[in-house]
Formats: sequence, structure tokens, C-alpha cells
Amino acid sequence: MRLHKEGKTFVKVTGVGFCIFLISAWYYSFIWLWAAATLFFILFIFMFRFFRIPNRSLFPVKGAVLSPCDGKIVIIQEVEETEYFKDRRLQVSVFMSINNVHINWVPVDGKVKYFRHHQGEYLVAWHPKSSEKNERTTFVIDVNNKGTTEILFRQIAGYIARRIVTYVKENELVVQNQQLGFIKFGSRMDLFLPLGTEICVKKGDCVKGTETVIAKL
Repeated sequence: MRLHKEGKTFVKVTGVGFCIFLISAWYYSFIWLWAAATLFFILFIFMFRFFRIPNRSLFPVKGAVLSPCDGKIVIIQEVEETEYFKDRRLQVSVFMSINNVHINWVPVDGKVKYFRHHQGEYLVAWHPKSSEKNERTTFVIDVNNKGTTEILFRQIAGYIARRIVTYVKENELVVQNQQLGFIKFGSRMDLFLPLGTEICVKKGDCVKGTETVIAKL
């Protein structure tokens, strides 16, 4: 199992903490030192698992919107998108629990036409208003850089997640399954697709980033 670069500090801190308390507990034999060593060992395993890099095929699927993350489909509905399109769109939302891989991937080939980071609140990620009120990062990709189809997707910080990391910028050409970023400790991703898009998942489905086809364009 490989470790993502975003987790190296967390793993080092918990690993060092475990070693310090283990050695101290072995030397002094205090119960509270053994308890602390056990806690840090559990945290070390959790951090390593949370920041793992999964083995994925990373094969592109032309004409499809692949899931940008691992998680569970919690919303599929027609909504008014108010930040960029300012019209009706199909929203598909994926909730990531702390058990999911939290790497985010680019769902389609194209050019990043719009990028904004918004400060905000920290409502629980499944809250309907979290897409509008929470700290979030919004991207719009011009699919295949042709100017005919645009999709918007949004990284949303949740109640526990307090840091969104992004690796792409406006006007950059991106490819499907390229790493987009990372959201630390529980979060959500929204996709806003053109009306009439064929949705290939249903509410409650568990999806895998880079592998599950969310929609066909």
C-alpha cells in the first residue's frame, strides 16, 4: 500500500508518538503510557489507511464522466446552479466518509475554464446547503476544449474536513483521471451536468474514482 504525499506529516507524527510512548511504557510500565502508545498506534494505522493510494486502472473512457472520487451517491436532482452557469443543471453528489480514499481525480478531458476557492462554513457534508455555504473549490471544464460542453464540479469541505488541496489551475489542459486534489477527513464532491445528460448511477450507489461511469455526454 502506497502513501499519498498529503499524509506523510500525519503518518510521521503519529508514528513518532507511538514510538515515544511505547519506549516510555516499556521502561516505566505505567498503564497510562501503555494506553497512550495504543492510541497512537491506532491513529498511525488510521492515518496510513486514510492517505493510501489505491491501485486503479486509470484507463480513459471517452464520452463519459468518470467519478472524481470514491464514495456514495447522495444526490441526483435538477437544480439551479447559481455560481457559474446560472441556469438549470443536473446535480450528482458523492459523499466521502472517513473510510474512503480521499484523492480527487479529473472526470473528463478538457481545459479548466473557471476556478474559484470560496471560504465558508463547515456544515456536515451531506447537508443540502453545504454546496453553497461550506468552504469549497469550484472548477468548470470545457470538455475536450471545444467550447460546446462544460461541466462544473466542486470540492466541498465537511464538518471534519478543514482543508481542500488542489493541483490544477485555471486555463490548464487536463486529462481524465489526472489527480485533481485531496480533501482531508470527510467531504463531498458535486458535479453539475447539462440537462439531458444520461446519468448512469442512482442514489445510494457506491462509486469508485476513475472507474465508475457517472454519466455519458
